[in-house]
Amino acid sequence: MSDALSPFNEISREDWAVLGNSTELPLTESEIQQIRGLGDFLDIKEVQDVYLPLSRLLNLYVTEHQKLHRSTSDFLGERAGRVPFIIGVAGSVAVGKSTVSRLLKELLSRWDGTPSVEMITTDGFLHPNEELERRGLMARKGFPESYDRMALLEFIADVKSGAKEVSAPVYSHLIYDIVEGQRQTIKNPDVLIVEGLNVLQSPGPGQYVALSDFFDFKIYVDADTKNLTQWFLDRFEKLRDTAFTNPASYFHRYAEMPHEKALARANEIWSTINLPNLIENILPTRSRATLVLQKGAMHAVERVLLRKL
Repeated sequence: MSDALSPFNEISREDWAVLGNSTELPLTESEIQQIRGLGDFLDIKEVQDVYLPLSRLLNLYVTEHQKLHRSTSDFLGERAGRVPFIIGVAGSVAVGKSTVSRLLKELLSRWDGTPSVEMITTDGFLHPNEELERRGLMARKGFPESYDRMALLEFIADVKSGAKEVSAPVYSHLIYDIVEGQRQTIKNPDVLIVEGLNVLQSPGPGQYVALSDFFDFKIYVDADTKNLTQWFLDRFEKLRDTAFTNPASYFHRYAEMPHEKALARANEIWSTINLPNLIENILPTRSRATLVLQKGAMHAVERVLLRKL
């Protein structure tokens, strides 16, 4: 696609990094290590070059959004309360979107005007395994139909309506299921970050609005499919030596399985579940993003695509 037809301005990492030169990094190396996900690359330079400028840009968007909200309320003669600024973060399995979301949460919370930042993942809105089994969807976990999309939509609509308190189900990666009786409560923050595979998708069956219609800024974390495949397999091997060794883990059997057999199973999971979901459902939503972070082979962001105004 030619630059004239693209909805994005392409910015090299070098040019993007210049935007953060005048800002002091508020995080230490130890804090960055705590944020980094398993298998992700993230160091001080990556945060300084890529995510500090992004957090500043988001802070500007939030500030202007708050001003526009006040002006619009005055114009309409309303006495509207504060409405959270919602950021959606989408991308493939193993691309590092959870790390991006956690990092932005920490950075944004240290800017003036956005002291209250919350984050939620759409995993909590997956149907429980029992329901997925009943519907024959366990092999399609992560596909759009595996989520309670109406409940997720209602949750985000309530947040965007300025509800003082909204709660969501909690998902455990250890047991690979919804945790019965647990809820995450969101209390009208300045900013809510919503992270998930399919958060930029078009409306589901019977819905007239999309989840992303409630988002004020949309981020897509992008990488070449070949790299994503390798990152998934690398992460699987690391999990096999760590989290999977816990007898309570849903995937404990892979820790006890011979290495070659476990790796073959990981390749099967990627090729039959994660890759088809990426191609059919996730990747087509990239063009709806406000900003795309394009990663290279080492997980580092190489360029930024910012939607033209």
